Amino acid sequence: MQSKYKIRLLRANLFAAACVLAFWALTAPPAASLALWLSVGWLFVTALLLDFSHRRSKGLPWQLLAGMLLLGLIATAPERHSILIWAWAAMFMLPQNRWIAVFNVTTAFLSWLLISSFLSLAESLLLLAALTILGILSITRACQLIDINGSIRQRLRLIPGLNLWAGEQLLKDLSREQTRSEREAIYAEVFLIQVKRHQLWSAAQKLCSLTYSFENVYRLDSHTLATLTLSHSPKEASQRRKLLCAALPEKQRYQHMPLMDMELSTITLETLTSLLPQQLGEAND
Repeated sequence: MQSKYKIRLLRANLFAAACVLAFWALTAPPAASLALWLSVGWLFVTALLLDFSHRRSKGLPWQLLAGMLLLGLIATAPERHSILIWAWAAMFMLPQNRWIAVFNVTTAFLSWLLISSFLSLAESLLLLAALTILGILSITRACQLIDINGSIRQRLRLIPGLNLWAGEQLLKDLSREQTRSEREAIYAEVFLIQVKRHQLWSAAQKLCSLTYSFENVYRLDSHTLATLTLSHSPKEASQRRKLLCAALPEKQRYQHMPLMDMELSTITLETLTSLLPQQLGEAND
């Protein structure tokens, strides 16, 4: 199934959940109504802005806001919204940072405390045991998704439609390109560019548009890009480097290395990034 269809289905589910909460808010007390309408607004905005991308957001994790809204809904009217306690199991199925998971575990426990005051001791303990089991199963599933997504990112393009690949792919391509450049007498070199974190994706798209269709661009880390350029001579390669640097952000570090001079058995992503000069704008020409 293509990603666009999955996004449409997820967007439809978010709109449906927002409509259910809006209907629920019509008969809710003032405090509970406020929390419900905030949740409705968040669901609508999330559904409208939802889009497929391989990029990870560097801002505040959205699971934090979802957890706070869920706790707020339960806290405003625990006797009315007690059924929402089961939503925590779904929250733990989402891949999230460790500190966000700790926050959600804490808020889920607070939600249980609020609801347990309306239950008997036996019912409270049974509810806690059920939530604990479901939470453990959900967290296990989330860990599996993180591992699967990590392996996918290592072999697929990072942005659909662009020749932008993970750094692991560069290590696989070096040997093949070295053999081909030796066989066909082509001058090949690895060109490294380091930019600021917020400039990485725009610089990567620009670099993809300036390189040939048979040349790939690689993301080594959150600051560093690399490309394997193929030219007829070192002089032509130098001219191409100048054109690429002129089109990229001004504040950058860059370095180039002839592919035939590299000892591939000792090359790792860390050794490549360590070759970048310490001062911005320096390179071997």
